[in-house]
Amino acid sequence: MRPQHLACSIATRGHPHTASADTSHICASQLYGNRLDLLAIQEVLGHSWIATTMRYIHVQQTRVEDAWVAGMERAAKRLEGLV
Repeated sequence: MRPQHLACSIATRGHPHTASADTSHICASQLYGNRLDLLAIQEVLGHSWIATTMRYIHVQQTRVEDAWVAGMERAAKRLEGLV
């Protein structure tokens, strides 16, 4: 585990007086920005439901747009052989 992942895990798990929701939001967003798997972030934050983890992650608009373009390119490649 990378040091920042460990720090987020320690800061957000089982310490209600030292770990605020803001800390969880920051850690979740940083981990996601560093391309950590969503399920791994769920485990680090100790969430039972993936939907809870998804609410904690704040994604930059450019990343959303890049994912959209990449998805459209993959779809176009799959359709090439069918047309």
